[in-house]
Amino acid sequence: MRLERLLERLEYEVLQGSDQIEVTTLINDSRKVEKGSVFVCISGAVSDGHKFASDVAEKGASAVIVEKEVEVPAHVTVIRVKDTRYALAFMSAAYFGYPAEKLKIIGITGTKGKTTTTYIIRSILEGVGHKVGLIGTIEAIIGDETIPAANTTPESFTIQQYFAKMVEAGCDSVVMEVSSQGLMLHRTAGIPFEIGIFTNLGKDHIGPNEHKDFEDYKRCKGLLFQQCKLGIANVDDKYFADVFKEATCKVETFGFSKDADLRAENVSLVSRPGYLGVAYHVAGLMDFDVEIDIPGTFSVYNSLTAIAVCRHFCVPVEKIKEVLKKAKVKGRIEMIKVSDEFTLMIDYAHNAMSLESLLTTLKEYHPKRLVCLFGCGGNRSKDRRYEMGEVSGRLADLTVITSDNPRFEEPQAIIDDIKEGIGRTNGKFVEICDRKDAIKYVIENGQPGDVIVLAGKGHEDYQEIKGVKYPMDERVLIAEVLEELKEGR
Repeated sequence: MRLERLLERLEYEVLQGSDQIEVTTLINDSRKVEKGSVFVCISGAVSDGHKFASDVAEKGASAVIVEKEVEVPAHVTVIRVKDTRYALAFMSAAYFGYPAEKLKIIGITGTKGKTTTTYIIRSILEGVGHKVGLIGTIEAIIGDETIPAANTTPESFTIQQYFAKMVEAGCDSVVMEVSSQGLMLHRTAGIPFEIGIFTNLGKDHIGPNEHKDFEDYKRCKGLLFQQCKLGIANVDDKYFADVFKEATCKVETFGFSKDADLRAENVSLVSRPGYLGVAYHVAGLMDFDVEIDIPGTFSVYNSLTAIAVCRHFCVPVEKIKEVLKKAKVKGRIEMIKVSDEFTLMIDYAHNAMSLESLLTTLKEYHPKRLVCLFGCGGNRSKDRRYEMGEVSGRLADLTVITSDNPRFEEPQAIIDDIKEGIGRTNGKFVEICDRKDAIKYVIENGQPGDVIVLAGKGHEDYQEIKGVKYPMDERVLIAEVLEELKEGR
């Protein structure tokens, strides 16, 4: 492939060599460079690809794409661009033959609700004959293939590679989570989104290697609505206007507000043994009744989002209602049957906003006790620990503090920070560092009418300790605990 072809949608300057050379592969990981590669030097949080320019030249790279000065032999072509991350996105699209232009792409951004909404939309569209790819926090789904996710929004090269595989697999559309980090780092640059969705905004992802402040977080969320045809937005969110102030797309809204284009009215909670759900009437652009097998206000928002999208795909109302009735997502209010007397669920709530939303929702069902088990990740902002401790202490009848992904911190130090947050409330708590022991405690001490939440891990099936990911799936731990209790251990 001619280098010029990869650069055709970019502004660039040839500092050395020629853009007419033939190249073999497009690479941004110096370890994967081979003879004839074009290497894109990315300035990352951990390392700077420009430092490896001479190394990749020795390995046989024919060209390097830079935004800083580098020294390489005269036979290596050097192309300068303003931003190499931005360049990687457009070069990746060209490398794979612009696969996004053969798909209808739905991008979902927001602090919470992204994952559940992507799966609901995919289920509804697949139910009427569309073949839908998915890229998100849990996994990428390409036809019959599933690929575990490392990031909510992968690097641009990986996204374009997935799109190409989706086209090859016969997909006609894609639904994907679009994180603020992904937008900030240009991972989605150049993607022609058919629909962009804004769910909500909370003060999360502020800190080292994330966003410098909340204003930057809002700004990055808004970038999606400068590269989509249609923006579908939660008009009830107080930051809606801020996120959309620079939007260039057509905008539709959903929510509870009378100003929403698609509204939820007459909401009622549905509760019976082993079942928590919600029913409501859809008004405005559509008109029908619906019931969802997931509790709470946020599930109303998630389902309204899916309905708003599926309206543009002309999905029949009966098919929408049918899929919503049985919508389930791994690790998102995932009910696990352990007793006829109390309810236990797993949820990914891993920040104060999502935990408060979850616990507030569950309290509306008037459980005898609301028990919340959670920990916090190591090497992340301590504010999250204080805030989550305070939320659980205020809303749960009992908090069980345990370990999450301690990473390179001591689990007890993280627990002590959480306790400091709980100390700002009158909430009762116990601390059990080992997560399996903590789960055994809540199951063994469950009381009739309790709702017990295992928060923070959700779909994750590992625990990260000092740089190593050890297998740990809460569903497996629950099964082991039940077997141990059965045997009297």
